[in-house]
Amino acid sequence: MKAYFITRINNLEKTETPLTIADFEQPRPTSNEILIKVSVCGICHTELDEIEGRTPPASFPIIPGHQVIGRVIENGPDARRFAIGTRVGVAWIFSACGKCSYCLSDQENLCSQFRATGRDANGGYAEYMTVNENFAYPIPGIFTDAEAAPLLCAGAIGYRSLRLTNLRDSQKLGLTGFGASAHLVLKMVRHRYPQTPIYVFARSKNEQSFARELGAVWAGETNEPAPELLDAIIDTTPVWTPIVAALKNLKPGGRLVINAIRKENIDKSILTTIDYPEHLWLEKEIKSVANVTRRDVAEFLKLAAEIPIKPEIEIYPFEKANQALLDLKRRHVRGAKVLQIN
Repeated sequence: MKAYFITRINNLEKTETPLTIADFEQPRPTSNEILIKVSVCGICHTELDEIEGRTPPASFPIIPGHQVIGRVIENGPDARRFAIGTRVGVAWIFSACGKCSYCLSDQENLCSQFRATGRDANGGYAEYMTVNENFAYPIPGIFTDAEAAPLLCAGAIGYRSLRLTNLRDSQKLGLTGFGASAHLVLKMVRHRYPQTPIYVFARSKNEQSFARELGAVWAGETNEPAPELLDAIIDTTPVWTPIVAALKNLKPGGRLVINAIRKENIDKSILTTIDYPEHLWLEKEIKSVANVTRRDVAEFLKLAAEIPIKPEIEIYPFEKANQALLDLKRRHVRGAKVLQIN
């Protein structure tokens, strides 16, 4: 089969081909695994972090991609969950131990043996992949393959972030950054909390305009003050500066949820700008988001079909995987990017 590999840490400012394409032996499912013929795979900012070494793979080479849609074409000897031909998805959570206190309390995202698809195990930038059947999800028929792919990461992590805000209808929500995840959160909020106004902070004028198109009541620069203080803010950026701005925009008792797998190295000058009374006092909270659970993915797919959420997508042919990543790096973004595999 053909697959794309990350073979080493690379600087995307200095290369046009961060991924290497090669023939690879088609995997075979063992035990509880299923073999999936991949149709599409979503393209995520996390792939940039893997390539540039901010979230490095456990080993090289590795096939990236953790928003995988395809069909089951073979079951391992103990796999019974899916019939041949079933359309399934694979998300960021590839596996966990299943035995620790976190796994037994629906917090497998915190398991010390958590493995990520496309980082700790081969992912979906390939014609075929295998995964334990318990970490695959049936895809609602309302979605095309390309529409479903971004739901598995941007949607699921956005859903978890929204849960962690403890938002109630009519409370005011801010979104910092407006890429794949944030635009899906906005759609969720408009369905679940119809009286909640949404304020968007984004560097790009195109992203600000896109947010207003989708129903944001206000959109401005990352460091702009919101027209009013907010009950909760979800930060989806990879940098630190928006954190300080977000804290300033929170009400007393407000909660900032940081939806990021990593942050770029902190600029120490930022620390000198934090003023305790202005940014943190009066019981403001900061909550990080760590990965996703299977529950997050399954519940979000059901909600997305109910609404329905149809993400804005841009499709790249298989041979354009490197170009897609470079476009993402250069912030040529509107909605979510999807790689067509088969």
